Amino acid sequence: MASLRDLGLSEYEARAYRSLLRTGATTAKELSRASDVPMGRIYDVLNSLEQHSLVRSQAASRPKKYVAVEPDAALDRLLETKHRELEEKAEQYQAVVDDLTDELETAEPVQGQFWTAAVGMEESVDLLLERLSAADSSLVIVAGTLSPQFDIGRVGELITEELEAALDRGVNVSVLMSPDLVASLPKTVGKRYVTRLENHPQFEVRTTEQLSGTFNLIDDVEVCIEVPNPLDPGEAFAMIDLKDAEFATDIREMFDPRWDEAEPLTLSSFSDD
Repeated sequence: MASLRDLGLSEYEARAYRSLLRTGATTAKELSRASDVPMGRIYDVLNSLEQHSLVRSQAASRPKKYVAVEPDAALDRLLETKHRELEEKAEQYQAVVDDLTDELETAEPVQGQFWTAAVGMEESVDLLLERLSAADSSLVIVAGTLSPQFDIGRVGELITEELEAALDRGVNVSVLMSPDLVASLPKTVGKRYVTRLENHPQFEVRTTEQLSGTFNLIDDVEVCIEVPNPLDPGEAFAMIDLKDAEFATDIREMFDPRWDEAEPLTLSSFSDD
């Protein structure tokens, strides 16, 4: 159940305000009795409500009387205060993130071999997006097939956003796809690439036949591989991320000749006639 305390008032402040709505203009002493707020606290409570612009006082009267501001105006003011507090909190958190980003980026990267895995569609997508966002210099994306499990519209949009961010960081992005995969992509996905990526000097897409499997080569030291379901090779089962410079080098040596022989893709072919 909603409460004035949810908007920042104390229990005594909420009681006093609600009582003022019922009693109309009244003195502190009378309000103390009506609201069950102790007399020793009532003036502090009323001063706080005045600071929140939730009550008005009539100083000319003796004894001084108080009246509640109309509920619509009072709730708007409390909401505005909460919005302001949240904005200030968000700025504080952003400052903390900025400080920690500088601090943590000075740490030494993980050396040697390291691997992790994600099982299931959502977990696999999360891992892929995380590793794409970690690229510093280069991204190679090889996509031979499209898993029917993935919502290519939604996932394509998320990947596009990560590729845009990578390009903004100065990362070189190379995408190699099979013609069958290109033909199966929704027009909407192609248009995103056309309008947001095609003309970037550090972004290129090529196609080649007989391309199987899906993997991503990150900074030539890390490989993110989609693992098919052993019971149904047409479906994705998991995503494995392997940081191993030697393995990544082998992958690069296999990729480069295929890339050199591949045909550049004009993404404007996705556009409607």
